[in-house]
Parts: sequence; C-alpha cells; structure tokens
Amino acid sequence: MHRTVQPELATALRTGPFHLALRTAIAARGLALHRVRQHLAQRGVQVGVTSLSYWQQGHRRPERPESLRAVQALEEVLDLPSHSLTRLLGPRQSAEPSPAGPPTRPYRDLIGPAEAVDGLLATIAGPPGTGLHTVTHIERISIGADRRQARRSSQHVLRAHRDGIDRYLAIYQGDPGCDITRVTLRAEENCRPGRVRRDPAAGLLVAELLLDRRLRTGDTHLLGYGFEDAPGPEPSGEYVRGFNAGAGQYVLQVAFHPDALPVRCHRFSSRTPGGRPYETEELTVDGHHRVHLVAGGVPPCILGIRWDWE
Repeated sequence: MHRTVQPELATALRTGPFHLALRTAIAARGLALHRVRQHLAQRGVQVGVTSLSYWQQGHRRPERPESLRAVQALEEVLDLPSHSLTRLLGPRQSAEPSPAGPPTRPYRDLIGPAEAVDGLLATIAGPPGTGLHTVTHIERISIGADRRQARRSSQHVLRAHRDGIDRYLAIYQGDPGCDITRVTLRAEENCRPGRVRRDPAAGLLVAELLLDRRLRTGDTHLLGYGFEDAPGPEPSGEYVRGFNAGAGQYVLQVAFHPDALPVRCHRFSSRTPGGRPYETEELTVDGHHRVHLVAGGVPPCILGIRWDWE
C-alpha cells in the first residue's frame, strides 16, 4: 500500500519529465543516492550512484532493458504507484536505440503536404536525420485582436546523439492563406540564421539555425528563436507541433488579446496531420487570457491546442 503522494510529487509524476519526477520522488523519500543504490541492490538490481545522478539530472535516460527494470524497482523503493515513472519514459523499445539516436518518424508524416516538406528539405542538403533530440521545448504563441496568429517564440533545449552537429532545422507552417514570403525568422539566443527555404503554395518555411559551436554526442544546447507571422484572411483556430523523435518535455502557451477571447479551448494529440485525436482535454483561459499544455515523455506524434471563437 502506497503512502499519500505529496502534491508537488503528484504533479511531477503526472506531467514529467522523467528526471524531474525521479528527483522529486527521491527528495520526498528523504534518501541519499547511495541509500537508493543499496535498496536496489537488495532487490537484485545493480545501478551505480553516477547513473542515478545522471537520470535525476536529465543527463541520461534509462534506455536499456536492465535500466528499465531498475526504474520499475525504483517505483518500489520510492513507494510510488506502479508504472508512475516508467510511463514518463514513453513506449519501451524492443531493442536498444541505434547509434543514430532515438527512433524517428519522417517529417512528411507530421506536416502536410508531404511532397512540399520533402521538396524543401531536399534543398538544404545534409546528413539524414537531425542528430538532435528535444530535452525541453517551451513555445509561446500570441493571437492578436484580429484573431490571427502574430508571433511565435521558442526556448528549445536540444541534446546531440552524434558528433559534429552545428545546426538545427526549424520548420514553420502558417495558417491557411498565410503569405509565407512575409514570415520572418528571429534567431535570438545561441544561434544565427542560415539558409531559409519557402513553399508559398503550401505555406511552408524551413530555416537553418546555425549553432555557435559543434556539439559532441551527449552535449546539450539552448536555442532561442521565433517567427513573426504574416497571417492569412481567416482567424487562427489552432496551433500544432509535430515531434519526429519525441521529446523529454514540451510546454505550449497560447496568449489571446483581451479583445479577442475564444469561447472554448482544448489540447489534443494525434498521429497524423488532420487525423482523429487519440487524446483530448478541455483547457480554461486564465486571468491573463492564456492557456497552456505541459507534456512529458512525448513520443513521436502531433500535439496542439485548438480553440473556438463562437
């Protein structure tokens, strides 16, 4: 029988990411890492203090089968509900990740039309895959008094899973009718703009963000960037983000102008553009005219917020 879970720990277990939930659970139990290791050893599970430290700091994630068994044992040691930590790691893999990094889906599966995505990416030559994985991504979207998207800002923490990474590709798709030729890129923190390619018919833009250093495997990098939109003729009704390789944690906030507030909002998850959502949740606009979602252990999918004006 489990003890009552403290509110802070309950929130961390519900929203993740894994490393925050683990760190909060260890603190709530009042155990030093060497004592956690001893409790695991008593259950026949051998994990070093260094690995436990890396896991709770987010420097590494349990991936191998023996590491996943250790996470199950941690739930017992820390007196947590079954699967409360393991579910934050996302779907388990039947084999270890390949040296190329975590499993990915092609961008064409997450953004349409697929041919336009392929065409733009082909114009920016580079090795297959990005070589980067999202640790944390915080996006802020602003909706103006005209009910159209005006601004998008991102704080994006990335981890390299191969050596020599020196750029990140940002893909932007405007609302229907958007003039993509007028959308501007802002490279604000720890990056500078590289090549930019546009497909006006599809309302798509692909931009290189050049890093200020070459990353080695395991290195992390914080980017700050955004886009100034050139909205189309129709009001905005949603914002979506596609994850081709999943993410540790994703936060999306949509801020509405006080003179243009929606009547209802909800978050959703789907597998394909325009596909039937497999998860939805109603959101309430707060006193600052904003709604947000927080997701941890995100698998490759599409996440977003939709709203109705009437």
